[in-house]
Amino acid sequence: MQSIPVGATGSFSLVVMPDHLASRFKDVTLPPVLATPVMIMVMENAALNAIKPYLDAGESALGTHVDVRHVAATPVGQRVIGEATVTGVDGRRIEFSIRATDGNEEIGVGTHERVVLQLSRLSERMKAKFS
Repeated sequence: MQSIPVGATGSFSLVVMPDHLASRFKDVTLPPVLATPVMIMVMENAALNAIKPYLDAGESALGTHVDVRHVAATPVGQRVIGEATVTGVDGRRIEFSIRATDGNEEIGVGTHERVVLQLSRLSERMKAKFS
């Protein structure tokens, strides 16, 4: 892993489709608005994109902590944009501030943590776990 600078940024966007709605993703009685887990996925992908340029071949970073508020509803057809900024680096542990907007307003805000790992080591651990 190369040195990841505090302040590195990344983004990820997604157009809200019917399968992304709380009413389809979780429970039909919920309103037809973006499901919180999908918003979190957008934010996590933004965080990963912020550090991808600093990862070596065979490395990735898995999410280990998310603390977000979902503050506004988003309907089908809106583009959700996740943004992430590296706020701290402690060895392989990377901290981010994250937010999501839908073109009209901020819909989510919070913090996130990822850990850089060797994919081959993770693969070996998974094989051992499921053997």
